[in-house]
Amino acid sequence: MGDVWSQRRASRYGRYTGGPDPLAPPVDVREALDAIGEDVMAGYSPERAMQEFLRRGGRSQRGLDDLARQVADRKRQLLSQHELDGTMREVRELLDRAVLEERKQLARDAMMDDDDRAFRELQLDNLSPSPAAAVSELADYDWASQDARAAFEQIKDLLGRELLDQRFAGMKQALEGATDADRAAVQEMLGDLNDLLEKRAAGEDTPEDFADFMAKHGDFFPEDPQDLDELLDAMASRAAAAQRMLNSMTPEQRQELMELSAAAFGSPALMEALGRLDANLQGLRPGEDWGGSEQMGQGGDGPGQGLGLGDGTGVFQDLAELDALSEQLSQSYRGAQMDDVDLDALRRQLGDDAAVDARTLAELERALQRTGTLERGSDGQLRLTPKAMRQLGKELLRDVAQRMSDRSGQRDMRAAGAAGDRTGGTRPWEFGDTEPWDVTRSLTNAIVREAGEGLTGSGRVRLRIEDVEVHETEARTQAAVALCVDTSFSMAMDGRWVPMKRTALALHTLVRSRFRGDDLQLITFGRHAATTEIEQLTALEPEYDKGTNLHHALLLANRHFRRHPNAQPVLLVVTDGEPTAHLEPDGEAWFSYPPHPLTIAHAVRELDNARRLGARTTFFRLGEDPGLARFIDQMAHRVDGRVVAPELDDLGAAVVGSYLGGRDGRWGPGGPWGAGDLGWGRGFWAG
Repeated sequence: MGDVWSQRRASRYGRYTGGPDPLAPPVDVREALDAIGEDVMAGYSPERAMQEFLRRGGRSQRGLDDLARQVADRKRQLLSQHELDGTMREVRELLDRAVLEERKQLARDAMMDDDDRAFRELQLDNLSPSPAAAVSELADYDWASQDARAAFEQIKDLLGRELLDQRFAGMKQALEGATDADRAAVQEMLGDLNDLLEKRAAGEDTPEDFADFMAKHGDFFPEDPQDLDELLDAMASRAAAAQRMLNSMTPEQRQELMELSAAAFGSPALMEALGRLDANLQGLRPGEDWGGSEQMGQGGDGPGQGLGLGDGTGVFQDLAELDALSEQLSQSYRGAQMDDVDLDALRRQLGDDAAVDARTLAELERALQRTGTLERGSDGQLRLTPKAMRQLGKELLRDVAQRMSDRSGQRDMRAAGAAGDRTGGTRPWEFGDTEPWDVTRSLTNAIVREAGEGLTGSGRVRLRIEDVEVHETEARTQAAVALCVDTSFSMAMDGRWVPMKRTALALHTLVRSRFRGDDLQLITFGRHAATTEIEQLTALEPEYDKGTNLHHALLLANRHFRRHPNAQPVLLVVTDGEPTAHLEPDGEAWFSYPPHPLTIAHAVRELDNARRLGARTTFFRLGEDPGLARFIDQMAHRVDGRVVAPELDDLGAAVVGSYLGGRDGRWGPGGPWGAGDLGWGRGFWAG
């Protein structure tokens, strides 16, 4: 018991400090799949479709474009907020204060010799307007005022601290009020550091060298690097930013700074050590951006905030980090992936919320592949998996069922064929179902549920409605279905491309899941016709190809019907144009616009053949062209078929409804929906 108690007392709890939120809900793969599927059907590759979703984001999820916009805003804010002359401005103020205090002292010092006073005033009157030159001219000046002397010494101290702060973050504050011993310690550290870097360049350094250096000078590096490479990376990044800042100054500013730097700490030794350090860092980290620049202080409504050299270096590091984030968020380079985004940098620049959004997008990208929604083919390109196609089809079919239910009062089409043969499958009971219960499955569900709830001790099983499963059934009639979809350029040009694909996928899913005995053939027709798989159709990109070859499509449909002599033929034709091409005996397509009588004759002949094979035919006319309407009406009347002119949003419901009615022979004056003109499409009987 004592051991158990001690183990419990050993547990510790603390504040959540970062990383993936353990309480966050799983990413919404379904929303992403719907968006990606829609873009794929619009002609995007799956790779590009996924990238577009990541860029747009979801309903409650910011995308890459939003994050990139924030990065750009942050960069503009930095560029407009700061100016680069902060150190020189402070030097100028200290110099003005020193000269003013000296003049005051000269004016009130009655004991001073008049000639000495006149000479000193002459020196002050003739100082160069350049602060750097003035500091140089006053280097040997014998200050009469102690306040003036202190202000002038601050200039040299400030320059030394700023120059060190450029390379070592925090040095400006750490060395404030530094003594000569402190400055000597800095000089010794720089010498030892340069020796260590030069040993690395020669390939002669050892881990012990780094350990000895840190043991001696570790106080100068609060970030606590674990090895020389970490130290190099941090220092090279900051030194490169300092160089970019220098490059961004005007030539006059740059010259002024170089001249002022010679007075740092009152000795040129510091500049020599820093110059040697920069040369070593450039040699060991040539990949850093040493030559770039970024002009600052050009925006805003008023004067920007003057930056010290160390502060300016930090701003330039921020700018470099923002540039890197901008590229990472663009995902426009070869091999880009969400894992490339530096979440720590994003958190530093934009805050925790931005990092969480980026992490969620990265997890979404991984989840799409982990759950079998997307996979990479042998060519390295992403593609939708069969599982993803089934999921998309189910969503589209659910939408179609909802539209049919809303507009015609029917229930979910899964009840179709309820009085028919069992398929061998089961599904959860829903209100209104009349299929027989699967007693075994229902009782098993109840037992498993009660076991999970710890309720099995009573010896009785209580059946709940969610436990009940019913047998799936399908109609006894088998059908051979040919869905012929127009893929001429006008379909894409007039916005009918995606609704056509959605319709085909919904019908394909219905046949594969509910009417497995039926055989569906998808046929596309432009200048030529071709049989196609659903994966090919959903990925089909529009092409400018003159011709609507209904003749060739009907040839392929009749071939499909002949292969299934014992099935009920169902012909469904979706088109937005009259036939303008037919197939010649040599296999070439013959095109003519306006439609040639020979082309019409070829199409009519094959339509008659479909009627002789017993096909129940429905034309789905898209568009308002009067010539097309007259032609389709005449074609449908010839074969006792039907014409439906649905709105694009209702095309799927129209085609699926026609299939359900046509396969069972349940057509009447109101079509397969049994209610005359349903209002959602201008369906009418044309035979």
